[in-house]
Amino acid sequence: MTKFVVTGGNRLQGCVRISGSKNSTLALMFAAALGKDDVVLTNIPLNSDVKTVAEILKSIGVRVDFEGQSVIINGKDITNHQPPYELVRRIRASIYTVGLLLGRLGLADVAMPGGDEIGTRPVDLHMRGFQTLGAEVSIEHGQMVCKSLGLRGATYYVNKVSVGATINMMLAAALAEGTTIIDNPAKEPEVVDCAILLNSMGAKIRGAGTASIKIEGVQSLHGCEHTPIPDRIEAGTFMIAAAATGGDVQVSNVITEHLRMVISKLRETGAEIIEGDNDIRVISNHRLKTVDVDTGVYPGFATDLQAPFGVLLSQAEGTGIICETVFDNRFRYIDELRRMGADIKVERDTAIFRGVERLSGAPVVATDIRAGVALVIAGMMAEGVTEVSGISHIERGYERFDEKLKDLGADLARVSESLEEVKA
Repeated sequence: MTKFVVTGGNRLQGCVRISGSKNSTLALMFAAALGKDDVVLTNIPLNSDVKTVAEILKSIGVRVDFEGQSVIINGKDITNHQPPYELVRRIRASIYTVGLLLGRLGLADVAMPGGDEIGTRPVDLHMRGFQTLGAEVSIEHGQMVCKSLGLRGATYYVNKVSVGATINMMLAAALAEGTTIIDNPAKEPEVVDCAILLNSMGAKIRGAGTASIKIEGVQSLHGCEHTPIPDRIEAGTFMIAAAATGGDVQVSNVITEHLRMVISKLRETGAEIIEGDNDIRVISNHRLKTVDVDTGVYPGFATDLQAPFGVLLSQAEGTGIICETVFDNRFRYIDELRRMGADIKVERDTAIFRGVERLSGAPVVATDIRAGVALVIAGMMAEGVTEVSGISHIERGYERFDEKLKDLGADLARVSESLEEVKA
């Protein structure tokens, strides 16, 4: 067990290169296994979630080989329709195993997915989608059991926008007979990235990123090489950290269009944002102003950036409001932030931030990926020393997070926790 020990007061300065998208890579790995030839994914983030997906894929017969920052995936020998519970429960993305197995074997017996406890994330949208394609679907002893003698294309209206359900439908429908139409799909860049990979493998998918996706089923998929999009959440995290610490940071390897909302909100706070072709420079040399934020599905303000932005507001001038419209349990980091002197009031889905002059270091605990990075940012802003426990959450979603921060001048150390500290 380890923790981060952060000494506040240092201004982040320099350049940081953003890794490939974690959320995109997880979906791409399952999509790559739909084919029976080698698919090479390059410039992938080597975080623990990616490694967990690799283990899940291996457990059902997929060949997964890592070579540096690339992974080679071949699904020709998929035979097992029931991946181990102890792997599936670790991450939410394990739900994509169902779409993969239905598409390839017509049979899936997969435990209900795990992941961060950030709110209700029901699987009914996935189940109804699979049923629309002709599969028999039930929940038995905590497992989603799906059977099909042959999936057939159909029209499915997703009554609540869901990235997971949209991607799972693309996975299942890519090899189905006939044409599938997904109405009201998620429009996130990660959905588009998955469609691009599948099309490179021979799928026929049109409309990803729009209000309707059309999938013409094909008989087989072939190999290809693909590079995931840059991680817009990691990019937004470092942009917010730069602004919050009064820094001057160039964030490189980004797609600025994917960051339009966070750019807008940071400019509202008074930070200077300079956009390049594939980089963004964030400059902040004075106390920022509070603003109001409503999270939402893309292209709205990403819920995954809500906690880091909340930390920024905690020390900004004035009163700002964040309304969390995506998940119902995403304010858990606020109790930890209050331990550091933040003045925040929570009323259901709304948090009211009254900016204080200075946070003070304290022992805090990360409860999920984004809460963890938010508390590290808080530690960099605070006076004194902040100890952030539970950093395994952070390492699920960020590659070399502490090293990248230290390269920017953060005073941060990784230390072992004693057994007594862990029990406490």
